[in-house]
Parts: sequence; C-alpha cells; structure tokens
Amino acid sequence: MQAWAEIVVALLLLCSGAVVLVAALGLWRLPDFFMRMHAPALASTLAAWIVTFASIVYFSARGGLSLHVWLIIIVLSITAPVTTIVLARAALFRRRQAGDPLPAPLQRRR
Repeated sequence: MQAWAEIVVALLLLCSGAVVLVAALGLWRLPDFFMRMHAPALASTLAAWIVTFASIVYFSARGGLSLHVWLIIIVLSITAPVTTIVLARAALFRRRQAGDPLPAPLQRRR
C-alpha cells in the first residue's frame, strides 16, 4: 500500500475519532434525555461516513476501486435516524404515562 493512502486513512480515522469524542462530550454535558439524543445521532452518522471514506481509500489503494463499503453506510444512514425517532417516541410515551412534564413543542414560524 502506498504511503499517501496510509496517511489519508489515518487522518480520516483520527477525524472520525474526534467526532465521536465530541459526541461523547455532548452526552456528558447536555442535561436532558432529548438533548442527549441529538449529539450522538448526528455524530455517529458523520463518523460512520468518515470511516466509510477511509475504508474506500484503503481497499481501493490495495487494488482497484472498491465500493462494497457503500452498502454498509447506506444501511447505517437509514437505520440511525429511524432508531433515534423510535427512542424519542418511547421516551415521550413513558413521560406521558408517568405524568412527568413534557418538553415544550416547537413553535411554528409565520
């Protein structure tokens, strides 16, 4: 494998790790469950895309263009937002059942 490909792959993986670290800090700093859901949902998708690009560079540098990794990221990009929505709805349902105050609804702009 060429040295330039190794450097690109290493930089992409370090960037992905930095994105996940920022998401972890968001989990630690944000006060509410609904706010905590936001940071890792976005960051995990972005980090997965960065790792996908690193995988494409790695496997393509070893010999020929390799695009089989796209199947994995397509499935992840579809399932991550759906999972986040299901978790939010389950949390809202549990709060309603317990009689806890719900988060304020979003205001419509006119």
